[in-house]
Amino acid sequence: MRFFLFILWLLHWLPLPILGRLGKGLGTASYYLMKRRRHIALTNLRLCFPDMSEQERRRIALQHFQGYGRSILERGILWWSSVERIKKLIQIEPAVPFDEIQAGPVIFLCPHFVCLEMPGAVITMGSPGCSIYTQQKNRIFDEMLRKGRMRFHETVLLFSRSQGIKPIIRALHKNIPFLMLPDMDFGSRDAEFVPFFGQLAATLVAPSRLAAATHAKVIPVIATFLPDYKGWKVTFYPAWEHFTELDAKTAAKYMNEFIEQRILETPSEYLWTHRRFKTRPEGYPGVYPDD
Repeated sequence: MRFFLFILWLLHWLPLPILGRLGKGLGTASYYLMKRRRHIALTNLRLCFPDMSEQERRRIALQHFQGYGRSILERGILWWSSVERIKKLIQIEPAVPFDEIQAGPVIFLCPHFVCLEMPGAVITMGSPGCSIYTQQKNRIFDEMLRKGRMRFHETVLLFSRSQGIKPIIRALHKNIPFLMLPDMDFGSRDAEFVPFFGQLAATLVAPSRLAAATHAKVIPVIATFLPDYKGWKVTFYPAWEHFTELDAKTAAKYMNEFIEQRILETPSEYLWTHRRFKTRPEGYPGVYPDD
């Protein structure tokens, strides 16, 4: 791992177009070598896009692996490059809502696109922040990942899932925005089965409940690649009005519909290698090989 991180550090000095192409090559190799992950991605695409040709689904899956490979190598820029270089490579649309952050609690909803690290960096360059953090199995990589996510501001809080919701509520009450990843399958607890591209998916109800409990504004944020290896675009969407007035199931459905629309804009950049349909409603068969 130390050798891998050393290589990653060396590579971050390269111009982004070269680094990005190297990452694309890494992703291409991963597509052919990582059979299980490829199968998960193609299964998800078949479930979500049944009318799409198999050739098109495989094209999207390959592009997804290529984008994920890019995100791994390009992460070195976030970890070690100067803030000036990073800012030149990130296009923000329309702007980071610092006024909203200062006015009261804010929850940023950040779905799992391959450029997932970018919104946290952009936010914490000008504000404190907090998020849920999953400890990595490798101690050295875990330490590097934590340092990378905490480097831009003195107040960046990373909570483990086992700590529960109380430290997040305390942070929100201090106007420390919470970056929330709302679209992973953590089982049926605290979730509702609502459609995701027509398939029932266990969807967290925490976003609406947490927002209601803290009177927080809910602001979606999506990060995608800029064309021609020019960097990344981070888009902040308007706060969701009346989101906390919806019941839990309707709010989860509303959130999934928003994520679907963003996926249709850049379909290959969504995290198709996650087992989004791992948890099935009672009586529904599993869809992945090890279910």
